[in-house]
Amino acid sequence: MNNHTENHKIVSKNEWIEYRKALLKDEKEFTMLRDRLGQQRRDLPWIVVNKEYIFEGPNGKQTLSELFDGRSQLVVYHFMFDPSWDAACPHCSFWADNFNGIIVHLNQRDVTMIVVSRAPYSKLAAYQKRMGWDFMWFSSYDIDFNFDYNVSFTSEELARKEAFYNFTAQDPHSSEREGVSVFYKDRAGHIFHTYSAYARGIDILNTAYNYLDLVPKGRDEDGHEFPQFWVRRHDEYNSSR
Repeated sequence: MNNHTENHKIVSKNEWIEYRKALLKDEKEFTMLRDRLGQQRRDLPWIVVNKEYIFEGPNGKQTLSELFDGRSQLVVYHFMFDPSWDAACPHCSFWADNFNGIIVHLNQRDVTMIVVSRAPYSKLAAYQKRMGWDFMWFSSYDIDFNFDYNVSFTSEELARKEAFYNFTAQDPHSSEREGVSVFYKDRAGHIFHTYSAYARGIDILNTAYNYLDLVPKGRDEDGHEFPQFWVRRHDEYNSSR
C-alpha cells in the first residue's frame, strides 16, 4: 500500500486551486532551470571522433558517418544486449517502447536517432521483430564502440568490480549498461561527440515515467531493492514468466 494515498488531505475546490497555484510557481521555476540545463548541455565543448567504426544493420555494413542518414545530428541509444544473452534487457526495452514512435518527429529537426547494441545483428533483428519496433538498430559486435563510450565492460573489469561508468569508477554490475550519446557532423564531414548520459541521466527520456510522476502513487517503487522490479517486456506482463 502506498502510504501517500492513505488519509490524504482533502480540501474544497477553491482551496485546491490555491495549493495548485503555489505548486505551479515551483513547476515554472523547474521548467526554467531545465531550459538552462539544456543550454548548458549544448554549450559543452566537443570531442573529435577520429576512430572509424563500422556497424552491421539492416542494410549491411555502415560507418558511423553513414548512420547520420543525411542529417547533421545523431542520437545513439545504448541498448543493453550482451552477445551471450538470449534476449535484450527488459528495462532498455521499456525505454524503447517510449522512443520507437517519436523518431519520425526527430527527423524533422535534423536529428537521426538509432540504437546500438553489442549482440550480433541477427539477434537484434529477431528481438526487434518480437517487440514490433521499427527504429534502426545496429550491432557493434566486433568493434570498440560500446567500450569507447563506456557502456560495455571487460571480464577483468567485472571481476574487480570497477569500471568507468557514468563518469566515475564504480562497479558496473553487468557486462552492459544503459546510456545515450549524441554526435554532430559538420559540412566537411567531421564528426564530434557532444554529449552522453547514463543511469538516471536518461530518466527524462522515459515518457511513461513522466506520466507516472503525475499520478497520486507516483512511480510507487519505494521499499524495493531495485526500483524497476516491476518492469517486464511489453509482451510478458500477462504471461507466467
